[in-house]
Order: sequence, then structure tokens, then C-alpha cells
Amino acid sequence: MDLTKLTRQSYRRDRPGLPFLGQFRLAGARAHEVCGPARRRLALWLAAETTGPVIWIRPAWHPDRLHMAGVRAEIDPARLIFVEPDRPEDILWSMEEGLRAGVVALMVADLPDPPGLTPVRRLHLAAEAGVEAQGGLGLGLILTPGDGGAAGVESRWRLDPAQEAEADRWRLTRLRARDGGPAAWDVTRGPEGRATLAAHRVTEPA
Repeated sequence: MDLTKLTRQSYRRDRPGLPFLGQFRLAGARAHEVCGPARRRLALWLAAETTGPVIWIRPAWHPDRLHMAGVRAEIDPARLIFVEPDRPEDILWSMEEGLRAGVVALMVADLPDPPGLTPVRRLHLAAEAGVEAQGGLGLGLILTPGDGGAAGVESRWRLDPAQEAEADRWRLTRLRARDGGPAAWDVTRGPEGRATLAAHRVTEPA
């Protein structure tokens, strides 16, 4: 399989998608990146839009772990299946194999550093293979610290806390996407407990 490029036919094929926060859609059969200090919360919001189990891969040696009380505010913790490889190279390998199997709608890889172009292309191809074999969504989500920087991802999003005394609030920034330019929105916690999107853009990042 040629990993140097994705075919034009493959890129243009209609793909399933995951809507979230009432306004956005992440293309399925692709790998996306989420960065920033609240990246895991955004991943949980996305997981809440899917059904069935979610595979969450994280390094066994890293001290950061999801707090189940916080998880419970977003989704049922029983939906999460944790995989904790001992070696850095096994994190993306596990995600690639899971996407190729096509057995879950969403796979999350919590990484200490952004991956390079070749591993990301392998994720795209594995996700495509899984969707072709099993149907479904086939969405891979890469979590990276700071501003991220994974090469070749379909889109990159950042979530930052912007709390106010009277409401839970976050700033969602789209840093890059094939179908839209950089922009940012305010996200607040609605009265029913779900996150709801402010109706307008609040900034145009440089």
C-alpha cells in the first residue's frame, strides 16, 4: 500500500461524519487532532455524540489520567475501553489496528507529542479500510498538548477553559481544517447539562 499519498478518488469519496455542538461535523474515516488544556473534555464531547464503546489509548507511563467523576458528567464511563501500551510506538500502532478493524465508531489516542506525517497517513488509510470493511464512522482522534502540530490531520481543534462565575465556559478554536479556515467560538454549559455553542464567531485567530 502506497503511504506517500492518498488517492484523489479516496479523498473525494463521500464519508460518514460526526456532528457535534450543533454546528460542526468531523469527517469520518479520517484522523483529527485535538489540542489545548481542555482537549480531553472535547474528546468526551465527541464521544458523547457516538454510540457503543470508545477505545481510549494512553501511555502507561504518563501520570495524566481521566478523572471518572468528570467523565461521568459527559458520558457513561462504562463506554470507555482503556488501552495502555508500555512503548511510545505502540500507541499509534494500537490505534491503526483498531481503525482497520472498524469495530468502534471512535478511537482516541492520548499522545505526549504530535506524530509525524507518515503515521498520520497510516491512520487515514486504516480508517478507510475499516469503514469499507465494516461500515460505520471510523473516526480517529489524536490528543496532543499545547497547540498540537500533528502533520497531515484532517482537522485540528483546540479547547481552552474560559470559566465565568455564573457558567461553565470554554473557548473552542478551529486551527485548521480542509473545509474551513481558522476561527473560534464560545461554548457554554446549557441548563440541561450539555455543552451548547454560542451562535457566533468570537475571534478570527491569526
